[in-house]
Amino acid sequence: MSDDLIAKYGDARVPRYTSYPTAAAFSAAVGPDEYVGNLAHIAAAGPVSVYLHVPFCRSICWYCGCHTTITRQDAPVADYLDVMKEEIELVSFAAGNDVPVKYVHFGGGTPSVMKPQEFSALMAKLRSAFTFEATAGVAVEIDPRTLVAPMIDALGENGIDRASLGVQSFDPIVQAGIKRLQSFEQTERAVAGLRSAGVSSINFDLIYGLPKQTLQSSIETVRLAAELRPERFAVFGYAHIPAFKKHQRLIDEASLPDAKQRNEQAEVIAEELQNAGYQRIGLDHFALPDDQLALAARNRALRRNFQGYTTDDCDSLIGLGASAIGRLPAGYMQNHVPLGLYAERIAFGVLPTAKGYLLSEEDKLRARVIERLMCDFEADLGQLSSGSGFDTGFLVEGNDRLGELMADGVVTISGERIVVCEEARFMVRAVAAAFDAYFGSHGHTHSKAA
Repeated sequence: MSDDLIAKYGDARVPRYTSYPTAAAFSAAVGPDEYVGNLAHIAAAGPVSVYLHVPFCRSICWYCGCHTTITRQDAPVADYLDVMKEEIELVSFAAGNDVPVKYVHFGGGTPSVMKPQEFSALMAKLRSAFTFEATAGVAVEIDPRTLVAPMIDALGENGIDRASLGVQSFDPIVQAGIKRLQSFEQTERAVAGLRSAGVSSINFDLIYGLPKQTLQSSIETVRLAAELRPERFAVFGYAHIPAFKKHQRLIDEASLPDAKQRNEQAEVIAEELQNAGYQRIGLDHFALPDDQLALAARNRALRRNFQGYTTDDCDSLIGLGASAIGRLPAGYMQNHVPLGLYAERIAFGVLPTAKGYLLSEEDKLRARVIERLMCDFEADLGQLSSGSGFDTGFLVEGNDRLGELMADGVVTISGERIVVCEEARFMVRAVAAAFDAYFGSHGHTHSKAA
């Protein structure tokens, strides 16, 4: 693949497509009333996933793009968790108190900033408000630098079976450039503790494109991380958006790698992980061959949601906490971001929905196409549109973005089957964007029903 194409597509500002439409399309016209109306039917749609957002960290990492607040005090966290418990009650009541739960994910921020007894109390509230399936999986995002033994015990006692640990890079030069100092030994101790507590699946997050990151430091990070044998890796490119995340202005832009160097880092990380026995899953995940994620990829059952690639097959996601996004069969709902406004809404007995998006049938078709492209690097438009009432010609006819990708050798089309060329798979988000009716100049495409 030429350097020109790498520069053209590799550094483009393209969504990660963990949802479709993306949050940029959400509107304040969709609020608490729409959420309550749709929650009333959620139990009938099958088991759900629950996401809980804990927006607190003890210190800021300069690369961070999450909604989080820095606090050295415990009281703000405790107050927030009390509000979240009230939100759980409101959601459970609106849903009829009998919602079956298959997956739970704690994200942040740093969920492990909670005190052990606070975490146990929150889990107890969830189990009383919803009906957990016997095999329900529970995952927690963890900062190894602040994980303590009592919290590890609480995770084990509450049946946590999956943990995701931030690593990013083990290079001390890179760590200094992002203000996140984390030794290999800290990470090793966290993994050992989680294993002893019964956590059966561990994921490491790595990032490329960081300040002063090199190919050699990327390789060394992977080799160290692979020694700890996590079941999965998620490898992300650093998104430098200082206009939106002011703390990113602390990063020296001159020390950031360019598009070609970023791509080289991504590929050398992938190569090292595969050499270590991990299988590449989709765009940016890796898993041991017997891991459920690898099995799902081989069986074309891989899914994609706000946590990235997943085996979570639920059609509904309940989002809890400030800024959390939920997904119902009818569409998306996002909570208020400011902590004060989030708490105020709940204090009035109102769900804190700030905005959302109700899906049209065309949106649902486009979402299926984008998800299969992101997961399988190919999509059968005929199969995906079966029973939808749409003639899929409108997806490709006059689609200038898609035509450009074909001309550049990024994709091929045979009949109604679109395939991303193997050497261009790192550009799959650009291919997905060709089917995004809201992205850039592609505009709002009007469907032609069959």
